[in-house]
Amino acid sequence: MKRITWKKHHKWFGLIFAFFMLMFCLSGIMLNHRELVADINIDRSFLPADYRYNKWNMGLLRGSIKYRDKVFIYGNSGIWKTDSTGLHVSYFNAGLPEGADFRNIKAMAQTPDGSLFAAGQFGLYRNDGKGWESTPLVLFAHERISDLVLKGDTMVVVGRSYLYTSVSPYNEFSRLELKAPEGYDGKVSLFRTVWFMHSGEMFGTVGKLIMDAVAVILIVLCLTGITYWLLPKYIKRIRMSGKTATGSIQLMKSSLNWHDKLGRYTFIILLFVAFTGWCLRPPVLIALVSFRTPAIPYTVADSDNAWNDRLRMLRYDAEYGDWLLSSSEGIFSLATLRSVPVKLEKTPPVSVMGLNVWQKDSCGNWLTGSFSGMYVWDRSKQFSTDYFTGEKAEDVAGPPFGKYAVSGYCDNIAEKSFVVEYYKGTTALHMPENLSSLPMSLWSFAQEIHTGRIYTILGKGTLIYIFFAGLAVLWCIYTGFVIRRKKRE
Repeated sequence: MKRITWKKHHKWFGLIFAFFMLMFCLSGIMLNHRELVADINIDRSFLPADYRYNKWNMGLLRGSIKYRDKVFIYGNSGIWKTDSTGLHVSYFNAGLPEGADFRNIKAMAQTPDGSLFAAGQFGLYRNDGKGWESTPLVLFAHERISDLVLKGDTMVVVGRSYLYTSVSPYNEFSRLELKAPEGYDGKVSLFRTVWFMHSGEMFGTVGKLIMDAVAVILIVLCLTGITYWLLPKYIKRIRMSGKTATGSIQLMKSSLNWHDKLGRYTFIILLFVAFTGWCLRPPVLIALVSFRTPAIPYTVADSDNAWNDRLRMLRYDAEYGDWLLSSSEGIFSLATLRSVPVKLEKTPPVSVMGLNVWQKDSCGNWLTGSFSGMYVWDRSKQFSTDYFTGEKAEDVAGPPFGKYAVSGYCDNIAEKSFVVEYYKGTTALHMPENLSSLPMSLWSFAQEIHTGRIYTILGKGTLIYIFFAGLAVLWCIYTGFVIRRKKRE
């Protein structure tokens, strides 16, 4: 192409996608520093209608627990009190941190002495009848809680990388690193590798700060590009009015100079960030998940812990006398928590985003619910059936979201148990209207922006928004480089 054609491509791709690039950058910086923004909430009433809770959808009801004559409902916005009729639902979050990120409750449990525990993703809370209080559980650096389970008087808090165990009165917790499973090769998913490279997390805090700097550079490139496009028209109007435009001319030259130098000197890393981000959403994401690669030495991914960021849920199977562990690598069996985990074959399909429901039904079979659907797992026969259709389950999980994206389950309200879908929710339990606008954490809001899901006007097109927006950003960066190269030639 001629240089003028390259310039037109760079100009119009840049102008059209400048807003989206700015949103990528600002949201990316917030995503890199979750702890700093965990206390900040966003009112859902200011967001598109699709973000309002409706019929307990979007994870508002993940599970429930019967406690004396009450039933407590929990999910990603806190805890709510009702009874077996479910007619009246009331607030039960007094004492929990105010930040919505802290109120994302993963599990609840009642100890033999009658105490109630709730596992938020950043801490464990206890309620002895006087409101919620933080427990002395100390998590490993950057650890998040994913589950909570009791066996007798032994409590096991499941982190993403370690287990934390305690016994009554639950004032001290011991960190337990599970043994490597049979056949462990130290490899990690290619998706996780690309994700860590994109965020900079692969190289710890330093890596994140470098990527923050890249985001700032992209912001400057967007702003200087817009400025350089707008100023000539403004300067022309000033001159037509008989005034001088020295300051505006100088600003235009400075904008072009900064735009040129920053773009040329950071071309490679800009392409790298745009390309890795483009890979993290469908359809490329689906391909990455299925590939495994050796961990890059001396990085965060190169951990001595075989279960680093891989643990999801834990259950004790009294019928078999063993522990069942759900992880990003599949479902494993452990005779004890200090035994070598053995991977089980012919297990039910599970979405790459992990299980949301895992409990036994009245027949003693395991119910497993995730965004891939809900299944009944007869462990003795090594056979799984679809919960909704009764048909034999597929051998693989399929796409991240199935026909029924299961986000919750309840079996102690009303006469029949019911499933909660992520998008549709459930009609089995009335949701008070005031819950629809419960706050969203700033971090979650940034994630919605970064993934493009916030642009609800696109409908299902949000699933491929990153694919096309990413290509546009890559092309804009590349055409800018070609323009400067041709100019030097």
